[in-house]
Amino acid sequence: MAKITIEKERCKGCGLCVLSCPKKILALSETETNRNGYFVLQVSDMSQCIGCANCAVMCPDSVICVER
Repeated sequence: MAKITIEKERCKGCGLCVLSCPKKILALSETETNRNGYFVLQVSDMSQCIGCANCAVMCPDSVICVER
C-alpha cells in the first residue's frame, strides 16, 4: 500500500494534485487551513492510493511525497 505525506504548511491549495489523481481520493479541505490561510490537501482514503505519484509530479511546490 502506498503512503502520501503532505507538508500542509507549504501547500497553496492550487488543486492541481486533486485533478491529477486517477483514484479521486484527494480533495482540498473545506475547513482546515494552514498558517497562510490556504485550504490544505486531504486524502479521503489512503487504502485506495495506487502509488502512481501523479499528485507529487503535478505539485508546483513539491509538498507531496508518495512512498510505495
